[in-house]
Amino acid sequence: MSKCEGKVIALTGPRKAEEMATIVSKQGGTSLIRPTQGTMFEQFEHLEAEVDKLIYEPIDWAIWTTGMGVDKLVEAARAAGKGDALLAKLAQLRHAARGYKTVNALRRLGLAVDVRDDDGSTLGLIRALRSGGAERFAGTRAALQLHGDPAPALVQFLQEAGAESVELMPYRHTPPEDSVLRQLTEELLEGKIDAVAMTSAPQARFLFAYAREQGLTGQLLEVFKERTLMAAVGKVTAAAIADEGVERILVPEEERMGALIVTLSQWFEQQHS
Repeated sequence: MSKCEGKVIALTGPRKAEEMATIVSKQGGTSLIRPTQGTMFEQFEHLEAEVDKLIYEPIDWAIWTTGMGVDKLVEAARAAGKGDALLAKLAQLRHAARGYKTVNALRRLGLAVDVRDDDGSTLGLIRALRSGGAERFAGTRAALQLHGDPAPALVQFLQEAGAESVELMPYRHTPPEDSVLRQLTEELLEGKIDAVAMTSAPQARFLFAYAREQGLTGQLLEVFKERTLMAAVGKVTAAAIADEGVERILVPEEERMGALIVTLSQWFEQQHS
């Protein structure tokens, strides 16, 4: 018997959902693509303004939190005829990165990463920044690339270290259509889903915000406690899910989407053994 045979897994991420669905199928399961998060790229004028911050403002450090953010800013710079100027400026800076995708995005640009996290999380990045001596940030200016949401912990670290932060927001997370949230919520309450695989914190926030609006939070939490398993791609996503009141959360050791589905399959297999 395949590990996920007879199991229905809801995929809530809008990116790479088809790839994850293929992995689910190879594990013998059935996937439902139910994106509970939309990603909105800002208008070009806004992106060019963010690029200009990097090029023209005095900056010593660039702190990156997503590979998509790196790619989007470089793409906007090239579209505005400022690609070479941006890359020249970035080559002068010291770089800190959260997550392997972010590190890879910087390396594709020929940029060395001076500091990186130890576990794919923002807190891991802060630990790495602190371990090298927070005093090195005193009197500096750091460009902080946000990933669709504010990053108060990073901002606080920089403030306490005596650094000034320049925030860059190349994109924002937006909720999906209510119809998607309604469909997923109904399927969960009707017991039609065996597991939900989430790949970012906003996915949890938008799902439970909808549940609160409908007065269904308690019922939804009961579903995740008694029947449907919640699975998170990593610690950041898991923390956001836990903040919503979910107690049973499966997290793979390796913070990757493929590892998430494989770990989920192994969990189901253990339940049958």
